[in-house]
Amino acid sequence: MNNQSRLIERRKRLLEKEGLRTSEIPSELSRINDEWLAELFDNADAEKTGMALVAVGGYGRQELAPGSDLDLILTYKEGYEADTLANQIWYPIWDEGLKLGHAVRTVERSLRLAETNLETATALLDARHIAGDSTITEELIRKSRDQWKNQADVYLPNLSKAVKERHRSAGEVAFLLEPDLKAGRGGLRDIQAIRWLALADLGPAGNGDDERLKDAHRVLLEARVELHRLTGKRGDVLLLEEQDLVAAALQYSDGDEMVARIAASARVVAYLSDEAWRFIDTKSDDEENAEIAVAGLKIKNNEIVITGDPGTDPLLILHAARAAAQQGMPIARSSLERLSERQEDLPDPWPHGAKELFVELLRSGQQAIPVIESLDFYEVWTRLIPEWEPNRSRPQRNVYHRFTVDRHLLETVAEAARLTQRVQRPDLLLLSALLHDVGKGYAGDHSEVGMRLIEKIALRCGFPDVDVRILVRLVEHHLLLPDVATRRDIDDEQTLALVAESVESVEFLELLDALTEADSIATGPLAWGDWKAKLLESLTKSTAEYISGSGIQFLNRRSFVTEDIETLMSEGGTRIAAELDVLTIVAPDQSGVFSRAAGALALSGLDILQADAYSSAAGMAASQFRIASPLGSKDWAPVIEDVKSSLVGRLAIDARIAQRSKVYKRRVALAAVEAPTIITFDTELATDATIIEIRTEDRLGVLYHVTRVLAEMGLDIRYAKIQTLSNEVVDSFYVTGREGPAISVVHQAEIELALSHALSQID
Repeated sequence: MNNQSRLIERRKRLLEKEGLRTSEIPSELSRINDEWLAELFDNADAEKTGMALVAVGGYGRQELAPGSDLDLILTYKEGYEADTLANQIWYPIWDEGLKLGHAVRTVERSLRLAETNLETATALLDARHIAGDSTITEELIRKSRDQWKNQADVYLPNLSKAVKERHRSAGEVAFLLEPDLKAGRGGLRDIQAIRWLALADLGPAGNGDDERLKDAHRVLLEARVELHRLTGKRGDVLLLEEQDLVAAALQYSDGDEMVARIAASARVVAYLSDEAWRFIDTKSDDEENAEIAVAGLKIKNNEIVITGDPGTDPLLILHAARAAAQQGMPIARSSLERLSERQEDLPDPWPHGAKELFVELLRSGQQAIPVIESLDFYEVWTRLIPEWEPNRSRPQRNVYHRFTVDRHLLETVAEAARLTQRVQRPDLLLLSALLHDVGKGYAGDHSEVGMRLIEKIALRCGFPDVDVRILVRLVEHHLLLPDVATRRDIDDEQTLALVAESVESVEFLELLDALTEADSIATGPLAWGDWKAKLLESLTKSTAEYISGSGIQFLNRRSFVTEDIETLMSEGGTRIAAELDVLTIVAPDQSGVFSRAAGALALSGLDILQADAYSSAAGMAASQFRIASPLGSKDWAPVIEDVKSSLVGRLAIDARIAQRSKVYKRRVALAAVEAPTIITFDTELATDATIIEIRTEDRLGVLYHVTRVLAEMGLDIRYAKIQTLSNEVVDSFYVTGREGPAISVVHQAEIELALSHALSQID
């Protein structure tokens, strides 16, 4: 067995070795590679005098994950020729299939390059000797670190800029549900940057953070190692579908526990990283900047400093938090530590003035988020709201949400702060935004639990009973508007009656509308967009008119049927038109038109968000489909041709869908999560129709198969709402049958049987 094949086998055996702790893999991989590379160096048929093989970057730190690059420099003394030796080392590595970062340079050339190249400069800080003349490696390490320290005023501004750009691009490890373990804020790169600052003799010292940073590093590195090992890929983003597998390998109880541990570790890293950079930014400024008109507070070095005693002034914490958010400054670490040591839970009820300070803090928007998170990092925030603790770093493992529960709540408050001018009671909007999902940290339905929690919290804050009842109802109904808008016919009088009965007043509707918008935007791009915004605007406006009795006219046709569409229907024949994200079909009223059009759209790979249907007394039908992403006029042309072919029976929809299903991959998949099929009927919540709601797993052609069955069962589709949530679809159909709008129980049973059978046959 040659040198190369021995490395392949040794790496394979290592990664499959029973009893080997994940924490040991990086150093063991580094050791195996070191030995192999040393053999290559020693056995090379080339000049080796005055040369050294040096590991740099992650390999130099001995932090190799299974998919990590090997970063190497062949360093040599002036007067020697190293290319021959380099080729005898580099080519076997490439033959091995390993990704190699390589260079052949003298010490002085490396130092010159490092002067203008930040990546080279930081890589050299982690240099480690592998083979050859160790005195050359020692010289490289010593001089590169001296250069880093002596030219810190040049390097650090560039490093700071790179860190900020990386954070903007990769997001936050602590709060994203699919975190970038390496590049994200609070990830492994930030730990490296903290170390690089220390090598420049900069950054705060003596705070006893080494152990916390070491533990956070272990958690993040282990997750990255197992991610590489289990997926066989080099990616560092921990995707939802991979989390349970990685968690099991690391012996967590489940993916939620692991993600929460990663989030907690990343919070440590992010806080210490921020503190280190603030220290550098203010180290030359030792002057007090300004006084604050609050006893016990001052501004120093662009930080809020508490000079009073939180133990005797219970409102000092709120004064400090409000000042920090309004000034856009952090609370000094020493002050946070003082709060942690001296601040007690606020009495129940809160002292006079506390509620107003709290609302003003929330009203600060985005600037309140880092302030609240720093308080929570020191476990001071829970002195104000003890009910918050179960939601800290709590994951929400679905693709709708971007953030952990706690960060989602803070993002919702920040969004709500932008909308306060739309409501008569901004304080109620802000508190409901902060606490609308607080029940997720507890067992049971999160809305029901949240209602009990917000009642307790609001009373403690000092809100009167009438306001508390409004806050409880806001939590109770915080999903009402999006559920109705995306699953029900908002032009139906029964729909508006349902919403009006729940909200009771226009003032409450305004609060709920603003809360819904803030919640949706904070959830993520899948939960908010132009389509949903328009639906909510229309629903809210119509409900307000319904409540005020200003006279909504409910016409016997769908609102999408414009005068132009009515003209086309009166002319007869088949017409198909498309613009941006809407396809409209006018055709003779025949069974199956809607289904065949849906099948053609499925074959074109288009996701349908909403579908409308209308039949006239003259025997014509109009259907309209709204898709997820707008298409240009040129892109619509082949789709329209397929729809035309399907309507006249010239498209083998079933056969083509079956063929495509074999290679179809869901864009979003959650490992080990299957969406069961649930079919429900409602004959009361619609005017002149029965609502059939179908929840099932997302597969190619689901809408086509469902609507085909509905047509075969003698049903006319009056209206449809189509949703895709993660790997699940939630489709609602307003249908009428031959016996009228109310489908009999016997007929419902047959429809459910037919639908269940059809869906079970989809691959």
